[in-house]
Amino acid sequence: MKLKGLAPHIVILVLIFVGCWQGERLNTPATPTVEPVTLNVFAAASLTDAFTEISQAFTTKSPGVDVVFNFAGSNQLSAQIANGAPADVFASANQRQMDAAVASGRIDPDAGKPFLTNRLVVTLPVEASAGIYTLSDLAVPGTLIVLAAEEVPAGQYALEFLEKASQDPGFSPAFRDDVLKNVVSYEENVRAVLNKVVLGEADAGIVYTSDAASVDQATIEQLDIPELLNVTAVYPIAPLNDSPQPDVARAFVEYVLSPAGQAILTRYGFGPKP
Repeated sequence: MKLKGLAPHIVILVLIFVGCWQGERLNTPATPTVEPVTLNVFAAASLTDAFTEISQAFTTKSPGVDVVFNFAGSNQLSAQIANGAPADVFASANQRQMDAAVASGRIDPDAGKPFLTNRLVVTLPVEASAGIYTLSDLAVPGTLIVLAAEEVPAGQYALEFLEKASQDPGFSPAFRDDVLKNVVSYEENVRAVLNKVVLGEADAGIVYTSDAASVDQATIEQLDIPELLNVTAVYPIAPLNDSPQPDVARAFVEYVLSPAGQAILTRYGFGPKP
């Protein structure tokens, strides 16, 4: 009889407990969902390896962000930007192509920030048979040389080096012209130059030191270019002012400029930002 008398009270207590639990559940905030964001980064071909690692580190800190790269010659990228291609960030291998993107109106004049430096080096196939032992040997007739096209920053820098050498007493005044007579191919980006050398399709190619560092060192040899003849390439980066996700674009640029981003770039053979 006593148990029967307690039954209604037990039922009431159970109902109160369930009601409180339901109320707590309703008042618990839902786990926020992260809207996926695609960040289109246009970057110079020489940044391929370093930026791929940077994107992995960046997306780890920014869940829901998918970084999609367009790697090519900076001149091609600035032309695509001027023609309205969807882009959020532009990283150029020289200021000239950044200025061209600014002229298109899609990048603010003061938005570009220098974020690294680079240098030139002459690369040779490891099984080279052309007898290239010094820079002067590049001018020997019959030598097969590959350069980036003049419109590409690496190509422009290579021409600057050749001009400097022609004015140096250690080289012939005709050095630039003699080397250019040996050019068998002008490539659309610096990575294409390096690939020709690695495959043995050229006796020599002028690339960035970072590119030379990106391949198996058993596949190439290098001729250093002296400081006085070399060219310091300064790379600028900027978010586009019409990016549909400006905060994410700025965050990516800031990460590249951060100590963490700079450390990654250094590991890939780039010099520090000026």
